[in-house]
Amino acid sequence: MSKNRYSVSAYLHKELEEKGAIHMALIDPANVTPEEAYDIAKMAQKAGTSAIMVGGSIGVDEHLVDDIVLSIKRGGIDLPIILFPGNPSALSRYADAVWFLSVLNSLNPYFIVGGQMQAAPLVKKYKLEPLSLAYLILGEGGAVGYVSQTRPIPFEKPEIAAAYSLAAEYMGFEFIYLEGGSGGRPVPPEIIKAVKSVTTRPIIVGGGIRTPELTARAVNAGASIIVTGNIVEENENVERALREIIQALRKAARRRKAQYEPALREP
Repeated sequence: MSKNRYSVSAYLHKELEEKGAIHMALIDPANVTPEEAYDIAKMAQKAGTSAIMVGGSIGVDEHLVDDIVLSIKRGGIDLPIILFPGNPSALSRYADAVWFLSVLNSLNPYFIVGGQMQAAPLVKKYKLEPLSLAYLILGEGGAVGYVSQTRPIPFEKPEIAAAYSLAAEYMGFEFIYLEGGSGGRPVPPEIIKAVKSVTTRPIIVGGGIRTPELTARAVNAGASIIVTGNIVEENENVERALREIIQALRKAARRRKAQYEPALREP
């Protein structure tokens, strides 16, 4: 899809309205070649993913991201490409949108608003669609927690994640991202349920989700968008692995919708 032919935000909300929950594939430019990124995106599209995210927290710059995004676009992938930048230098003028994120539980103001201030003029110059995102890092935090100087929210404290998420909604963020950290434990359903109980914003869940069972657990708890990253780099058959995850996601979303709609019809 060509940039500015559509609103990525409107597309995502329409996908969520129609499907109940959706999947996004995350590609880290530091870990794959442009050719490998295209292959991953092609298989992810065949498997039924709704968008391609491009970004990483270490070793990523604009030229690297440009090469990845252009490889995917030139290959004819008909999905929005959303940047997931770890810093202002990881933007690409060739993408469709950017998660304009604030790490709300960082101890360093730079990751809350400083880096965003530096990136904003580039986002405008490159005509990227900004998708405002409250980013919360939980559990062990992983590399992204270390880099962003975050005090991760303990998995045993769902009320803190819920309070942060409610504050994010009141502050006007459009999406809320619960990050468990790459390669670590996935965000527990108790956290997702607690956040879902206080906010109307779509909840994105990423980090450690590698199986259909973990995917279904997150969706059953209230996740709107599931992001998988390592799985697209580590599996020999990416399409099959993602298809199994997306099938589990859609089944859980249908089940959740069936449970929710009778409650809406009750007087």
